[in-house]
Amino acid sequence: MLSFAYMTTTILIVDDEPAVSDLLVYNLRKASYEVRVAADGREALRLATEIKPDLILLDVMLPEMDGLDVCRELRKTSSTPVIMITARGEEVDRVVGLELGADDYVCKPFSVRELMSRIKAVLRRSQSEAKDQPVSTILHGPGGLEMDCENHQLIVAGATLALTRLEFNVLQLLMQNAGRVLTRERLLELAWGYDFCGDTRAVDSTIKRLRAKLRAAASEADCIEAVRGLGYRWTV
Repeated sequence: MLSFAYMTTTILIVDDEPAVSDLLVYNLRKASYEVRVAADGREALRLATEIKPDLILLDVMLPEMDGLDVCRELRKTSSTPVIMITARGEEVDRVVGLELGADDYVCKPFSVRELMSRIKAVLRRSQSEAKDQPVSTILHGPGGLEMDCENHQLIVAGATLALTRLEFNVLQLLMQNAGRVLTRERLLELAWGYDFCGDTRAVDSTIKRLRAKLRAAASEADCIEAVRGLGYRWTV
C-alpha cells in the first residue's frame, strides 16, 4: 500500500462570537483547511506561537486584548499573514490595522464567499513571495543598511530592525528600483497584490511607518523620497 504525505494549510480563527467561529470553521474545513480557534487575544498569541498557522483571521473586538494589540504583538516576531475582521466598519480601524501589518480586512457582516476569496488571495501572495524569493540577494544603503532578501532580515547601524512583511516588501521594491518613481498604485499592486481591496492610503501609511523606523535606527538610512502627485522612490 502506498501512502502520500501532503502539507495542509492551517488557519487560526480569533473571534469570541461562537456563531461567527462556527460559521468560519464549517466553511474552512469544507474547503480542506486545518482550523484552530481562539476566543481571546492572549490565547491567540499562544496558539500562533505553538502551531505557527499559515494565516490568521483576527477579530478586532476581543475581550482582554483587542485585535489591534494582538496584531502589534504578532508583528514583533512573526510575518504570518493576518486578515482583520471588524464589526465597526470605521476607516480608522482599517488604517491602523494595515499600519500594524495586517494584510487585508473584512467588515462584519461579511459574505462567506468574499472572505474565502480574500483568504485564497492572501495565501497565494504569501506562498508566491516565499517561492520566488531570490537566492543570496543582499541590498545595501546608507547608515549601514543591509537587506537580506532571502532571509527577510534588515540590519541598520549594526542592529536588526523589525519590519512588518508589507514594510519589508515596500522597502525591497524601492531599493531594487533605486532612482525610479514607483506610483502608489504600482506599489499597491506589487506589495499588497492586485486583488487587495484597500486604497492607496494604505501605501502612504506603510511608508510613513517605514520611514520613521529607518530614521530612528539611523537618520541617513531613510532614502525614501515622496514625489508629489506620483509616488515614492529610493534616492540612492
